[in-house]
Amino acid sequence: MLDGYFKDKTFILPIRIYYADTDLSGVVYHANYLIYMERARSEFFRHCGVKLDGLDEAEPTAWALRKASLEFVRPARANDLIEVHSTIGKFSGVRLEAVQHLYREDELLVRGKVEACLITLRGKPRRFPPDVHEKLQPYLSETDG
Repeated sequence: MLDGYFKDKTFILPIRIYYADTDLSGVVYHANYLIYMERARSEFFRHCGVKLDGLDEAEPTAWALRKASLEFVRPARANDLIEVHSTIGKFSGVRLEAVQHLYREDELLVRGKVEACLITLRGKPRRFPPDVHEKLQPYLSETDG
């Protein structure tokens, strides 16, 4: 996997499309776009120093998606090099909205948004810890993309 980087408040993760990512028609299988978006969010958080699992805490927590929406504009194909551009659109005490666009060069392929939250292993919502707010605040976008 290629390494991601920040450009202003946008995290950019390059991803190579492999044949295994495609369906019978030779284009990326639709569910794989969610996988690419998840990888980009994970790398975004890693680059910000945000821990993704809280399983070793007194009350173990995990990140969960509450909502996801995708708009398919153009297909990606095997061997394409795409980029997932990720920004934080909204961030409250209990919800984080990631706005993610996938591009091949300057061509928009997919628009996506996910809303994530923090939950206990029993499914109860929890507030984001103050250090998560502190680490992500510099990357909060003024627009929701």
